[in-house]
Amino acid sequence: MSEEVLTIEYEFKLRDGKMKQFSVRLQKPSLEFISENTGSGIPPEEMDKIFRPFYTTKSPGKGTGLGLSTSLNIIKNHGGFLAVNSEVGRGTEFKFYLPAITEQTSKTPAGAGLPMGDGEGVLVVDDEAIVLVIARTALENYGYRVFTAANGLEAVSLLNEKSQSVSLVITDMVMPLMSGLATATTMRRIKPDVKIIAAGESESEVTDTMERLKIEAFLGKPFTVDKLIRTVQSVLKMNGSNGSHP
Repeated sequence: MSEEVLTIEYEFKLRDGKMKQFSVRLQKPSLEFISENTGSGIPPEEMDKIFRPFYTTKSPGKGTGLGLSTSLNIIKNHGGFLAVNSEVGRGTEFKFYLPAITEQTSKTPAGAGLPMGDGEGVLVVDDEAIVLVIARTALENYGYRVFTAANGLEAVSLLNEKSQSVSLVITDMVMPLMSGLATATTMRRIKPDVKIIAAGESESEVTDTMERLKIEAFLGKPFTVDKLIRTVQSVLKMNGSNGSHP
């Protein structure tokens, strides 16, 4: 019996104003996720660059240019597809599709080779909305309870409220409003035994911070689902899990 597939047709405008159409076939059933905003939009001349690692139009210190490349890697590793549609002055819409699991036969997702979590609370802090969506999806698929925050201030407030439920924090080190350093420092004051993973472009740039705050691990961006899950599992196993289960 042949496998059912989902065919997605998509089009986008090139810099010369012409429309490019393409289609992709995915395993059925598939799940559709949408992340959209009403911001300034992406100019046509930037569309073919946005998924390149380290490419960003943000000012220094406001972003790493790794959010979209990380998201794309994670989606591809799950056999999925990512499409973007943007209009200058009106906003941007990202749609991504992932094959749905219709039957769970064991505690390990097929082909993953990674054991499941046990409901530990993980707080993910990143100013890229799509990174939060992808990280939440991956971690929840592996049995973790996930909280997300779009910046350090929001993360600190959430940790204050959910302190007993959070075992581990994954924080981007380059964010607006409140840096990763300030975020990690404040979290250590709120909950001294919370485990922290620093995420970013280069570990050498945050070595001093990691040593001073005793940050347990570094997660290089862009990262894969495999790397994300293995890093989380490794850190949670350090002297047991510090946070409470829900």
